[in-house]
Amino acid sequence: MSFAHLFIVAIIQGITEFLPVSSSGHLILLPALTGMEDQGQLIDVAVHVGTLFAVILYFWKDVREGLQGIPTLICGRANTPGARLALGLIIATIPTIIFGAVLHFSGLSDMLRSMTVIGWTMLGFGIVLYVADQWGPTHKETKDWGIRDALIMGLWQMLALIPGTSRSGITITGARQLGYTREDGARIAMLMSIPTIIASGILLGAEMAVEANAAVMRDAAIAAALAFVSALGALTLMMRLLRSVSFTPYVIYRIILGVILLIVAYTN
Repeated sequence: MSFAHLFIVAIIQGITEFLPVSSSGHLILLPALTGMEDQGQLIDVAVHVGTLFAVILYFWKDVREGLQGIPTLICGRANTPGARLALGLIIATIPTIIFGAVLHFSGLSDMLRSMTVIGWTMLGFGIVLYVADQWGPTHKETKDWGIRDALIMGLWQMLALIPGTSRSGITITGARQLGYTREDGARIAMLMSIPTIIASGILLGAEMAVEANAAVMRDAAIAAALAFVSALGALTLMMRLLRSVSFTPYVIYRIILGVILLIVAYTN
């Protein structure tokens, strides 16, 4: 792949991964709408890994606390903030792993990579996000996140495996519905992305990396580095904006894009 192609893919992934507009949906649409060669799932995994390092760096204080809580959790106790965070992230990831394995090994994951599916999920889940954000209660913070909420948000996150849904968007929807503030809901959603991206990277990346040659692996490394830089910038900007701006601008974008995609899908 050319550097320009890798740059475009990485920038799209980096900007859209943490915004509630679906990074995977945009990556699928790129070749469909521009005529560019499909970058393939290995590059998709690589740019997701780049965004993984961005979220780890941005939320390093929370990540470190969760890592420090793992030994306590292994000993059968969840009596520290770090242990509770680690337990919550594990519980929230399980539904996605199960559903992801079903989609992957059944072949449904490839069938869902269509403009029609992305159009409907962009539109439908955009409206769901708007409703949850505008009318959801606001009385919880990150420290209130427990096993029950982790499981519920994990079930919401599971839906993100349908292209166009948006992992961050659907988990933020779940957080707002549960009563978390916009900023704390987004923080939890971003932390939930860490084990999810690791799991998907292991599932998809390992088997594809075996078949990849040196040139493809080089392209993957370049794409991951570019995605890291753009994701860190987008994440920093979004978290600052959430202190004063709702999710409505993202909802409007989703609805407009969803309608356009459905028109194109049903008229071709």
